Amino acid sequence: MNKLKLSLVIALLGIVSIVGAQTASLSVKGGLNMSNYYGDNLNDKSVKPGFHVGVGADLEFMTNIALQTGLFFSTKGAKYYHNEPQADGYIKYDINANYLQLPIHIAYKIDVTPGTKVVFHAGPYLAYGVGGKREITSGWKPGYATILGEIEEDTFDKNYGFKPFDAGVGLGIGAEFDLITIDLGWDIGLKDIARSKYGIAKTNREKIRNQSAYLSLGYKF
Repeated sequence: MNKLKLSLVIALLGIVSIVGAQTASLSVKGGLNMSNYYGDNLNDKSVKPGFHVGVGADLEFMTNIALQTGLFFSTKGAKYYHNEPQADGYIKYDINANYLQLPIHIAYKIDVTPGTKVVFHAGPYLAYGVGGKREITSGWKPGYATILGEIEEDTFDKNYGFKPFDAGVGLGIGAEFDLITIDLGWDIGLKDIARSKYGIAKTNREKIRNQSAYLSLGYKF
C-alpha cells in the first residue's frame, strides 16, 4: 500500500510539471508485449505474447528532461499451473488480460547526433482491466473430480477472476530519430491482483502480480 501511495504522489508531481513544459509533442505508438505473473505457488510461468497500441505525450519541462505519459490499450496475461498432490492432479491456466494503461515517467535524454537522442525513463503506471478470457484445464484422479476438462471464464469476473485495478513501476531505454522513436522497457506490478474466493480466507490463497517486457515503435507529430 505504501508503494502504491508513493506511485500516486510521483504521478501527481509529474502532472503538475506539465504547466512548465517548454516543448510538447504527441505520438502514436505500438509494439510487442511479453508478459507473465509473479507470485506464490506459480509453476511453469510461460511468457504470454501480446501487444500494445495508443497515444503518447512527451512534455519537456527542462532541457533534455521530460514527462512522458499517454494512454495505451495493452494485452497481458500468463500461462501457469498448480499441482494438487493430495488429489494427484493439476490445474492449468491460460490467461488473456486486456488493460487500459497510463504510464507517468520522467525521461532523461542524451544528445548523440543532431536529431538523435538516447532516452532513459522510469516512473509509475496505473492500469485498469477492460476484458479478456482465461481458460482453465484440470485433471484429477478418480474420487477428486470437482472440476474436469476445460472451462472458460472472464478474466476479471467479480467472484473468481482477477481484480481489474493494477499499479506498478516501469523503466526503459529508447532512442529518438527525429520523428521516429523506439523503446525497450519493463513494467512490474506492485499490486496483488488475485481475488479471494468464497469460503477461502485471503491469507490462504496465492498472491499474483503482473510483469511485462515490451518493445515499442512510435511516430511523433
